[in-house]
Amino acid sequence: MAHIVAEPCSGCKYTDCVVVCPVECFYEGEQMLYIHPEECIDCEACVPECPVEAIFHEDNLPEEWKSYIELNAKMSEECEVITEKKEPLADD
Repeated sequence: MAHIVAEPCSGCKYTDCVVVCPVECFYEGEQMLYIHPEECIDCEACVPECPVEAIFHEDNLPEEWKSYIELNAKMSEECEVITEKKEPLADD
């Protein structure tokens, strides 16, 4: 099982989570970040770092965002890895 970046990240793209990730499993898309499901070690370090609460364990992902499981898997293969904090698309 892995952690999933869900809808709250879309249009925000805060990168606080990538700095604490010990295995560099975050990937940057145009509108949001994605977690590679085979690289994530479920350490949960990223969860409290997300200011919009967009990261969920796959088992705890709200039903309306279940499609993000497949989206994270697909997009993490197509996007570049991100390991450093960047300016978000939106501010609180």
